Amino acid sequence: MGQKGSSGLSRAVSAFGIVGFVRFLEGYYIVLITKRRKMADIGGHAIYKIEDTNMIYIPNDSVRVSHPDEARYLRIFQNVDLSSNFYFSYSYDLSHSLQYNLTILRMPLETLKTETTQTRQESFDIFEDEGLSTQGGSGVFGICSKPYKKYVWNAKLLEAVRGAVHRDWLLYIIHGFCGQSKLLIYGRPIYVTLIARRSSKFAGTRFLKRGANCEGDVANEVETEQILYDASVMSFSAGSYSSYVQVRGSVPLYWSQDISTMMPKPPITLDQADPYAHVAALHFDQMLQRFGSPIIILNLVKEREKRKHERILSEELVAAVTYLNQFLPPEHAIIYIPWDMAKYTKSKLCNVLDRLNVIAESVVKKTGFFVNRPDSYCSILRPDEKWNELGGCVVSTGRLQTGVLRTNCVDCLDRTNTAQFMVGKCALAYQLYSLGLIDKPNLQFDTDAVRLFEELYEDHGDTLSLQYGGSQLVHRVKTYRKIAPWTQHSKDIMQTLSRYYSNAFSDADRQDSINLFLGVFRPAEGKPHLWELPTDFYLHHKNTLSLSQTRQSYTYWWTTGVLKHLPLPFDEVTCAENRRKLTVKKFHKYEEEIDIHNEFFRPYELSSFDETFCLAMTNSTRDFMPKNVGIDPSPFTVRKPDETGKSVLGNKNNRDETVLQRKTAASAPPPPSEEAVSSSSEDDSGTDKEDEGAVSQRSTPVKVTDTGDNTKITENVVQATKDVYGVNLSDIPSEDDLAIYARFVQLGQSQHKQDKGSHQFCSKRPLDKVINLIPISSFSQDNIYEVQPPRVDRKSIEIFQAHIQAGRGNMQPLGRDDFLMYREYIRNRYM
Repeated sequence: MGQKGSSGLSRAVSAFGIVGFVRFLEGYYIVLITKRRKMADIGGHAIYKIEDTNMIYIPNDSVRVSHPDEARYLRIFQNVDLSSNFYFSYSYDLSHSLQYNLTILRMPLETLKTETTQTRQESFDIFEDEGLSTQGGSGVFGICSKPYKKYVWNAKLLEAVRGAVHRDWLLYIIHGFCGQSKLLIYGRPIYVTLIARRSSKFAGTRFLKRGANCEGDVANEVETEQILYDASVMSFSAGSYSSYVQVRGSVPLYWSQDISTMMPKPPITLDQADPYAHVAALHFDQMLQRFGSPIIILNLVKEREKRKHERILSEELVAAVTYLNQFLPPEHAIIYIPWDMAKYTKSKLCNVLDRLNVIAESVVKKTGFFVNRPDSYCSILRPDEKWNELGGCVVSTGRLQTGVLRTNCVDCLDRTNTAQFMVGKCALAYQLYSLGLIDKPNLQFDTDAVRLFEELYEDHGDTLSLQYGGSQLVHRVKTYRKIAPWTQHSKDIMQTLSRYYSNAFSDADRQDSINLFLGVFRPAEGKPHLWELPTDFYLHHKNTLSLSQTRQSYTYWWTTGVLKHLPLPFDEVTCAENRRKLTVKKFHKYEEEIDIHNEFFRPYELSSFDETFCLAMTNSTRDFMPKNVGIDPSPFTVRKPDETGKSVLGNKNNRDETVLQRKTAASAPPPPSEEAVSSSSEDDSGTDKEDEGAVSQRSTPVKVTDTGDNTKITENVVQATKDVYGVNLSDIPSEDDLAIYARFVQLGQSQHKQDKGSHQFCSKRPLDKVINLIPISSFSQDNIYEVQPPRVDRKSIEIFQAHIQAGRGNMQPLGRDDFLMYREYIRNRYM
């Protein structure tokens, strides 16, 4: 953006997109994204976090009519920190789930071309390289969808210019959390992504927004989606993708808490009588449309109390669910699971997480999960009993999640996050099993994979707790596992005090900022100011301002057409109403927005290697796996800390663990007896980290004799294998294996030139013909890494040879095309 000055145009600000336009009592401001940071990647589509924004007043100062309250409104609006947990993407619809994006966008283009009448609507990028488009002439046709407005936070800010500004500048942002970690399974990269979408309806802070409004939107409603995919193939059509969605939200009733008395636990009051569960019906109707059936409620509030407090909500919720289920078909009824988590936590005889694991298994079996590939052939040959009981909807292209788990306690913070973690951990096991990465759909604690997933969920819980409650989590997963260190108790006390201070002193200002940012309150002349309102109840409950012209039925409380398609979500079925939400667009085939390669690799930008995305991502091998050489590198191996604080294998006894640690050290010689084990174990504690990370080529010395007999070397090999791996070889290794091992020894001794004629161990068979490549799998559909030999053209060979010569200092002169390309880069980058 430039501004006119005395010396012509000068650059005022560079921006990555427009958040929106806002007007208070004077002219319009434009809100620009000036800094961003890449947080995650889904199939080559980048997800960015807003790092900094800039508000610019559009009208010139010469025509500006000042207002005394304009500055105050500006301060209130800027109190919403856009640099904290707001996310956007140029090419991926963050407001919808992965299941929606990979199913609804695959509707036949021919039918949409004839039915759609919309030409330029708000939409997200097409997946042109994924088979979602057809080329005609010089253009590319693609399908785009409208965002789900419930999770878009700047929808009101874009209303004024939606039809006037090019859609590339209109970015729909979500608020919540986004995190991604890399799970390395023997070098195979698996990306685990966690996306939380906070609802923009009835949004606010902890004590000021409770229950639900008249439209069925509840406070602190967050949709959490965990996405798992194989990053070695970044393609929605050829890659393997899986996702699971669950929801948290306040109890869908008219209730509140009075904070005027400054009590740690204000009394819960039911504000309105709702005998026909009208507000609960509106809420569950929304869920049936978006998720399908069954809707499962996991209610974690207290059931037994000396003074009735939380139990008020449970009794009213049970009555509402019982009433609504009378009119639903039994197979699609709302499932209600009450469980007093606080009571079980205080009990010394009960394990909270074990009980949660049982609930999680039953929930995932009912809802299923989404995966975009059919079941592996190995699961058909060796079916798992848990896999055969899995629910959801099985289609030709994979599986669909039908229904969702809705978890709540009073605040939907600490207890809810732990319960959601346990359900997510159970779903993660099924997702890994469906992608062929583990042999059974089961994950245990103290494995690298679960520790990585637990860290993601704790960051997710801390972020959501700060946004709603003003502090981080008080009780974490380690607290409920009862393995938290004693220092954690003092931190819990500080978090409780921080949450109480935030609720008492700063939540009112934050609530005013949210109301102004979301457009719930719009300033106008002759209208009371935001800070003059005694309450914002009337702003969030529209039925108090005007009488509704339509009244929902007390018995048929769902939207027309929802029951017809259950258990599938109504939003994902192919019908005329959903087709109207889509639009077919025509692009030029060279437009930048449909080029996924340029979007992911960004070859036109200068980048620093230290700032690349992969280095910032949490890595299971680097951050969680023990550094001891010889430790099983699988992220699904149970590890537990021993007396020295190191992580070792969890399925061995203490003596075997000590032997294993000492044997796998790079510089440790093999001891002849058990006495040597205890005497030499102390010497290994001083081994350098560099030695521990080195390739162990001298850990098992082998004595090679000139007798031509293989028996001596065989004994040494068997002995070393038994010591290191704890396995006895029943048979003597074959001649081919011994030849390979002998060749490995020679390579380790830097013998680059071999005299094949004088080699004694290979006199019967040449070494060059020993190694034979054998296919990993006979089934091509299970082989993810099935490749064809590359074909290299002459131009590529010349480029490679020039690269080799450049490394030797022989630079080739630049041609005319090279100079033109460099000038084009400078012009686009800096001019």
